[in-house]
Amino acid sequence: MAASPEPLSLLGLEEELTCSICLSPFDCPVSTPCGHNFCQECLFATWKDSFSCPQCRTIFPTKPELKKNTVLTAVVEALNLKISGCGAPSLLGEKKKKSVIRCDTCMEAEAAQTCLTCMASFCEEHLRPHRENPIYSPHQLSEPVGDLLERICPDHHKLMEHFCSQHARLICSLCLQQTHRGCSFMSPEEQRNQKESELRGQLGLLEGKITKNEAVVSQMMAVQTKLKDSATSRKNMVAAEYQQIRELLALEERDALNSVDREVETGQAKIKNLVKKFTKNIEDMSKAKDEIRSLLSQSQTMTFLQAAPKLPEAVNFDPFTPQINLDSKKVKAAQAFAATLKEDLTEIFKQPVEARPPLLRKPEINTDIVAPAERPSFSPGFGSESVRGNLPEPQWFQCNPRVPQPVNTGPQPKPQKKTQKKTPKKPVQLPDESLANDALNHSRESLYEFGVQLPPTRPKCSPEPVDMSPNITSAEKRTELLKYGTVLTLDPRTAHKRISLSEGFTKASVSDEHANYPDCPQRFTVCSQVLTTKGFSRGRHYWEVRMSSNNFIGIGLAYGSIDRKGPASRLGRNAQSWCIEWFNVKLSAWHNSSEKVLVNPNPKRVGVLLDCEEGMATFYNVADRAYPFHSFVFPFAEAVYPAFWIFSSGSSISLCKLQA
Repeated sequence: MAASPEPLSLLGLEEELTCSICLSPFDCPVSTPCGHNFCQECLFATWKDSFSCPQCRTIFPTKPELKKNTVLTAVVEALNLKISGCGAPSLLGEKKKKSVIRCDTCMEAEAAQTCLTCMASFCEEHLRPHRENPIYSPHQLSEPVGDLLERICPDHHKLMEHFCSQHARLICSLCLQQTHRGCSFMSPEEQRNQKESELRGQLGLLEGKITKNEAVVSQMMAVQTKLKDSATSRKNMVAAEYQQIRELLALEERDALNSVDREVETGQAKIKNLVKKFTKNIEDMSKAKDEIRSLLSQSQTMTFLQAAPKLPEAVNFDPFTPQINLDSKKVKAAQAFAATLKEDLTEIFKQPVEARPPLLRKPEINTDIVAPAERPSFSPGFGSESVRGNLPEPQWFQCNPRVPQPVNTGPQPKPQKKTQKKTPKKPVQLPDESLANDALNHSRESLYEFGVQLPPTRPKCSPEPVDMSPNITSAEKRTELLKYGTVLTLDPRTAHKRISLSEGFTKASVSDEHANYPDCPQRFTVCSQVLTTKGFSRGRHYWEVRMSSNNFIGIGLAYGSIDRKGPASRLGRNAQSWCIEWFNVKLSAWHNSSEKVLVNPNPKRVGVLLDCEEGMATFYNVADRAYPFHSFVFPFAEAVYPAFWIFSSGSSISLCKLQA
C-alpha cells in the first residue's frame, strides 16, 4: 500500500510536460536552438511568415533544423505507463478528449447531433425536444459538427447554406439577396459532388500520366542498357581498327628496316669481294717484288739476263674505293614516306574528330572499258601489300568511260615550230617503283588538301603534262635576266617554327625540332613556309634559288594578306598565292587549289623573273642558260612577296648571290 501513492506523486510533473502552445502534454516534442520544447505540429503551425520561438521570441534568420527530444518523449511515455498502471487517466488521453464534441446545453455529455437551425450541438437528453416537439420539425439535424462558428456568415451571422459558383465561396441567404444577387449558386452538397467528380477525373488523368511516365522511364532504362552495350561494342570495334593500323605500321616499319638491312648486306658483300680481290693483288705484287729483288741481287750477268720476271696482271689494275651508300631509291623513298606520313597525320590529328576528312579509297575501274593489261598495278618493293592495297591510285590512271585510253601511249609527233632542236616529247611514264611512290605521295597530298578544303573536282581522264605557257619564249641568256637582279633576305617573323634561318637569313632549312621563335601574327603556324622581307608591286625583278633536292619543296609568290594560321595557308591552295611545287617525283603548278602537272626538268637552281608591269611571273631552269618551264599571269592587287614551302626534314633552299 505504501508504493501505490508513488506514481500518483508524479502528477506534479504535468506542468513541466505540457506544451506552451496547445497546453497539452507533449506529442513528438522537438527542441529549438534557444532550448525550449514544443510539439512539432504546434511549432510548425506558428511558423508562417517568420521563424521565432513562441516562448522567448528569439528570431531565427532561416528555418532552424529541429531534432526530436528523445529524452522528453521517453519521460512522457514512462509517466503515462505509470499513471495507466495505477488506474489514473492518461495525460495524452486528455488531449484526445479535447477533440470530442460536447453538448452545448450541459457541456458534459457527448453530443449526439447538431442542429444547423439552432446552430448548437445536443446530447441525447437535450435533443428530445427536437425529436418530440413538432415545433422543431423544420430544424435541420446533422452529425455532430465541431466547427459551427466557421459555418456562420461573418456579415449576417446566419448559416452559410449556399455556395456561390462565380465567387467560389459559401454564402448565407441574406448574402444571396444582397451582395451576390444574380450569381449562380448551389448547395454545398451539390458543389461537393461536382468537385468530387472533377477530382476523380483529375485522379484518373494523373494515374494515366503516371503510367505513361513509368513506361517511358522503363523504356529509357532499356535504352540506357542498350546504349552501354552499344558503347562497349563500338569501343571494341574502334580498338580493333586501331590495332590493325598499329599492325600495318609495324609491318611497314619492319619492311622499311629490312630494306635498309638488305642494302647494308649488299654493300658489305661488295666490299668483302673487293677486299679479297685487292688482298690477292697485294700478295701477287709482293711475290713479284721479292722475285725482282732476288734478281737484282744476282751477280752472274748471264743468269740475270736469262731470267725473265713476269709481272702479275694486278700491276695494270688501279685500285679504287667503291662508292657504296644507303641512298638507293627504295631506301630514300621509304624514309621520305615515313616523314611525310608523320607530318600528314600530325596535321589531321590537330583537327577535331568530327572535322577530319574521310580517307580516299581506291577508285573502282570499269572492267568493261579498260583491259586487264591496261589496269594500273603496284609492283612490290614499297611496303607491305596490305598497306598498298588500301592506298588510292592516282587520278591520271582513270580514263573517260566513253573513250578507252591506255595508260602508256606511244610517242607524240614532233612540234612544228621550235627554236631549238628537241627530241620528241612523250607522256611522263614512270617505272613501277616510281609509279607506286607517286601514287602514295598523291594520296598523302590529297590528305593534306582535305585538311584544308575539298579541292576542285578534276576530270577523270588522265591529264597530260602541261607544257610551258605559249607566251614564254625559248631559252634566254642569263646575263639578260641578271639586269633585273635583286637582293633578297628571308623574313624571320614569317618563318614557321620548323624552319631555321642561317647564312645571313638567305638559307632556310627544315627539321622536326621547333625553333624558339617568338609568337607574332605574321608567322606561319601550320605550314612550314617563309616569306622574304621585300615585296614588289612595280618594275621587273629577278632572283635565283638553289635547292638541296627536288623533293617536297615549293617556290612561289604570295600576297602579304595570305592566311598565316589555318591549313589553307599552304602556297597555291588559296587565291593569294602561286607556287611551283615538287611533290616527290611530280612537278605541279598550283593556284587557288587548282593543279597543273608539268614536265619535271629536275633543276638544281631555279630562277624567277617577276614582271609587275605585264603581270607575269616566269620560272627558269638555270644552267648554262635560263630555260623557262612555266609562267603565271595574274593581276597585281597588292604587293607580292617571294615565298617558299619546305616539307621534308633536312631539305633546304638558299637565295643565290647573282653573278654573271
